[in-house]
Amino acid sequence: MMKDRLLARLGLSISLAVFYTCGALGQTVSEPTPTSITPPTNAPENAQPVLLPLPQASPHALTSQTIGLTEVVVDYHAPSVRNRTVWGGLVPYEQIWRAGANENTIIRFSTPVILRGQTVVAGQYSIYVLPHADREWELILNRVINHWGSEGYDANADVVRVPVMPETAPFHETLLYWFSDVQPTGAHLNLTWEKRTLVLPIETEVHKQVLSSIEQVLQQKPNDWQLLAQAADYLVQNNLQPERALTYINESLKLQDVATNNWIKARLLAQQQDFGTAIVYARKAIKLVDKDEALKPQLPSMRIALTEWQSKAY
Repeated sequence: MMKDRLLARLGLSISLAVFYTCGALGQTVSEPTPTSITPPTNAPENAQPVLLPLPQASPHALTSQTIGLTEVVVDYHAPSVRNRTVWGGLVPYEQIWRAGANENTIIRFSTPVILRGQTVVAGQYSIYVLPHADREWELILNRVINHWGSEGYDANADVVRVPVMPETAPFHETLLYWFSDVQPTGAHLNLTWEKRTLVLPIETEVHKQVLSSIEQVLQQKPNDWQLLAQAADYLVQNNLQPERALTYINESLKLQDVATNNWIKARLLAQQQDFGTAIVYARKAIKLVDKDEALKPQLPSMRIALTEWQSKAY
């Protein structure tokens, strides 16, 4: 088996592509001896054969996406269809599949994530798929990341098993991992090959992470009015912890009375249905805009919001 690994990593000639792709999907095949340059007669007995640097049948690929504050990376080898039946053929139903080719497909999370209600701590995991003929498939994360595909797979090392329903998709010759529906709080990781796509929802605890960072930064710089305003603004934008936001913005106003933090407080009060007080701070913010270049582009929308609040207050 060491020979198999060496040949796949260094790359065989294109004529071996069929053998490698089948092997990458867990089928037993007979592979020919690699093309090599015979060492000279005076070479040491333990000299290694020199292999030609040719393209791999299943090339290495890497895709990554930042979700909120979380970096997600998928590291895999991508097999191709080559006019064969993939699902129920090269990838048999009811058998573990390595979700790629060659070595384990690896996924890395820089922070904890939530996969369909199951929390997965930060780290790296191998990915497997268990396809079923007549029900939801299973996407599996496993602790062991240094196996050759599914060889040596041990269910006892599974971290989570997530149900995924295969969806019909336009034909795609080469296996592809890609992200969609990216938001600060989550995204979808998609596996597309042949005419099917598997969708894995990934959720992040971004607000928890941001609030922890805010606390740490403000402990170091408790009298920075801009940091206090930024912290309050984040809470207002995401409708989180209004009492905490009010504390931050009041502290900011004590340190520096400018249009920016007056407008943040106006929005916070309006969010809490206190339109009468929100109007007071909104009018003050609009008067101070001339001294705050950053807010000038927002002046039309500020006036629209003020008009809306006035209609609700009176």
